[in-house]
Amino acid sequence: MVTSTERAIAAAEAHSAHNYHPLPVVVAYAEGAWMTDVEGRRYLDMLAGYSALNFGHGNRRLINAAKAQLDRVTLTSRAFHHDRFGEFCAELAELCGKDMVLPMNTGAEAVETAVKTARKWGYRVKGVPDGQAKIVVADNNFHGRTTTIISFSTDEEARADYGPYTPGFEIVPYGDLAALERAVDANTVAVLLEPIQGEAGVLVPPPGYLAGVRRLTAERGVLFMADEIQSGLGRTGRTFACEHEGVVPDVYILGKALGGGVVPVSAVVASREVLGVFRPGEHGSTFGGNPLACAVGLEVIAMLKSGEFQQRATELGEHLHQELGLLVGGGAVTAVRGRGLWAGVDIAPAKGTGREISEALMGRGVLVKDTHGSTIRIAPPLVISKEDLDWGLDQLRTVLGV
Repeated sequence: MVTSTERAIAAAEAHSAHNYHPLPVVVAYAEGAWMTDVEGRRYLDMLAGYSALNFGHGNRRLINAAKAQLDRVTLTSRAFHHDRFGEFCAELAELCGKDMVLPMNTGAEAVETAVKTARKWGYRVKGVPDGQAKIVVADNNFHGRTTTIISFSTDEEARADYGPYTPGFEIVPYGDLAALERAVDANTVAVLLEPIQGEAGVLVPPPGYLAGVRRLTAERGVLFMADEIQSGLGRTGRTFACEHEGVVPDVYILGKALGGGVVPVSAVVASREVLGVFRPGEHGSTFGGNPLACAVGLEVIAMLKSGEFQQRATELGEHLHQELGLLVGGGAVTAVRGRGLWAGVDIAPAKGTGREISEALMGRGVLVKDTHGSTIRIAPPLVISKEDLDWGLDQLRTVLGV
């Protein structure tokens, strides 16, 4: 007899492009840190949509904000003003300590917007010769999958067969301040970095690196653009991961959790000098900054202002890393990295691949995701209870046989 799960997966595989390789679970309902599949089985979500669900599934404050807005107006396009737009931009700018906001939809759109912003700023403000602007990025980065973004990726799986590639980028080793200093020249308009590289396996740079980047870019008259799409909005125990080194970048690139797991919302946030380079018609998005997105985004900002979620990520994150650290050196786990409620766990080859461990955890009611072959990522919603977190860790220990 064909199960509901098998039927749903077969339909997906028959009628959708195979650009993902999801775990064989079909979610039908979710609340808080838990998801339920079409067969009624419950799973603890330890991925949180790559940080898009920082506030949990079905968060009532966010759902209520969305429902209230649905009854009023959902889309005007930027051809007209709407009554949530100005408030959203003002509140987000204040949260970031900046002047201006350029709202978009997805993280990749926000990164593309930041790239265009840096180049236009370089030509109009810094005086870089036309067509010569350069942006320095780090290896192992993940900023999205558009043609321009994969042009400066070192991940061949994401990059192969999509050429010709967009020029104007120089790649340096992540965490290597000396290499970055050598790469920055008179035509460099920006340094674009993830404060913590999520897709690469939750790689945390060496202490002092971000502060060094901030110092170097300020001295050279170059924009420091921080991609906080995964690391920002509470995930690491601070509103922004850059705060752990007391760093304020010139440009914040935000997404994922900004939409509260309800709608896609992203934004570039910067000073008036930087975002003020745009003139009408030079960049845009039909859905960027729409009323529904702004209503949800405003509630996300209000929740972050309380500090509750940052505190939960700090306290539960300390517990998470303490427990995971005990697994290192015993033959099951070779390394653990991360900050706050975010960890990359390198699985010893003898115990299986990251995919195999993820599948085994799924069989025990825990959902995580593998990356780069041997690593699993743990990033539960910030609303997870300590008891549920401990239960999930118990399942990991069982699967690893420790």
